[in-house]
Amino acid sequence: MSLRYLGDLYSNYSFSHIQLRFLGHDVTVFSASLAILVCFVVSRILKLMDGIQAVNHMPGYRVPFQPLDLPGVILPTTWWNPGLSFPWLWRSHLYKEFQSETISVVPFLRGLPGIYTSNLEVARQVSGGGHKSSFVKPEAASRALLLWGMNLVAADRETWRKHRRIMGPAFNNDLYQLVWSETLETYREMISAEGWDREDTVDVPIIQALTFKLALLIIGKCGFGFSFNWTTPPKAPDGSMSVQEALRIVADTYMWSIAAPKWVLRLPFRKFREMREAHDQLRSFMQIQVAERKSEIRGQDTTDKRDAFTMLIQANEYESGKLQLDDQELIGNVFVMLFAGHETTAHTLAATLGFLGLYEEIQDEVVEQIVSVVGYDRDPVLDDYSKLDKVVAVFYEALRLFPAGHVLIREAYEDTVLHIPNPPSQDGSLAVPVPKGMQVIVDMVGVQYNPRYFDEPQKYKPSRWYGSVNESEAFSAFSIGPRACIGRKFATTESVAFLTMLLRDWRVQPTLRTGETREQWRERVLDARLVLTLGVADVPVRFTRRSRE
Repeated sequence: MSLRYLGDLYSNYSFSHIQLRFLGHDVTVFSASLAILVCFVVSRILKLMDGIQAVNHMPGYRVPFQPLDLPGVILPTTWWNPGLSFPWLWRSHLYKEFQSETISVVPFLRGLPGIYTSNLEVARQVSGGGHKSSFVKPEAASRALLLWGMNLVAADRETWRKHRRIMGPAFNNDLYQLVWSETLETYREMISAEGWDREDTVDVPIIQALTFKLALLIIGKCGFGFSFNWTTPPKAPDGSMSVQEALRIVADTYMWSIAAPKWVLRLPFRKFREMREAHDQLRSFMQIQVAERKSEIRGQDTTDKRDAFTMLIQANEYESGKLQLDDQELIGNVFVMLFAGHETTAHTLAATLGFLGLYEEIQDEVVEQIVSVVGYDRDPVLDDYSKLDKVVAVFYEALRLFPAGHVLIREAYEDTVLHIPNPPSQDGSLAVPVPKGMQVIVDMVGVQYNPRYFDEPQKYKPSRWYGSVNESEAFSAFSIGPRACIGRKFATTESVAFLTMLLRDWRVQPTLRTGETREQWRERVLDARLVLTLGVADVPVRFTRRSRE
């Protein structure tokens, strides 16, 4: 046997051996991958089964991700991923599908199981505020509201009660009188600055451009005591950013501020530079304002100031010890009022004008009441408010259909039991055990579209609120219970004053595309825009000056 033959044989053997080893390696990797996959699938099945057991086998959705957690919250709503928007997009069939007003959502890939409800009785059980409640607001649900400091909306239990004790006195009749008079003045400024006093017909492509500016100015004037007007320039005389402009930028970029990583906000782009300048300007300004107003209050030099900020600091100065709020908490409360109040009012006014343009017979009915109560020759006064119930009603109904606070999230801090009412056709309720850590989400869209509470819930019917007491819990879109929105009367006072002036002077109509019907306009325009709060999409309308004959 030659050496060459032996070498060839060895080479062939070695090559075959290597092939076998590789083949064996492939088999091992495949087996390991299969085993990992099987383990993963089994773990997800077990997670799903545990979740179903945790919700006591309550019917509902079995989905990959929790809708209010990453990545489910940022993915679009589809048949396999409910996402953030599913209570709105599926509002017509969400609870009918399971023949229940309370359902479960159990994720099998990521996130914790939860309970969603459109029932007000369940909402009252979890809404908190009382000493006996077994539910708290989870920290994650409040994170977005803590940008400027602890505040009434983000606080819970004893901390909430402390903040409520201080905030309550700031919302009083003096403040509402200020809101009313400043709204009338701001309406006149708008008419003049926008050139409406020289026109008989005005097209507004996006009515929110006006309602957001109005709401921001009223919050600035009445919430903070700032000397704002419709034409205040974006720069102060010394070249720095004006407080009004800083306030607008902070409000417009709020989601960026809380969602973007800090390093992103330091990038040298104009938008981020403006955000940083606005935040620095307001933070410095508010710290100075707190110090100055404390000094004024201690010197009893505040008799002519009725804005909420001054009255908040005044109420705080009258407290002592642990009941007092620190400066950061004072600023936190003012800014959450800014964010919650200005955005809710602006969007609801836009929706109200959209609906009134769509349904002219309702608009005519409201204008008839305005003229009968106020007439043409005088300004409305705050005492007219209670007589303008139809103006209140059109605002309420728009907010019902577009509830700004679209979810109320609570978490059980101990094992407890929910008493879930049976369907409307059945008496009694079902006791459902709720383990510690379980989240119960009150779907406020579901509540407002629940036929148990509203006949024909999809329809805009302001008449359902005619004659209602303003603070009645029958209207739940401002939330319910002791934690209902403290700014409710502020918002309705501003809105009634503005709508009374506007509708007396101008007829509102939808701006239709060529060949478009009013119903098609409603489907195209009156849809929700949902981020941290729920609002209406851009509303294009036309205003035509009314004849006073």
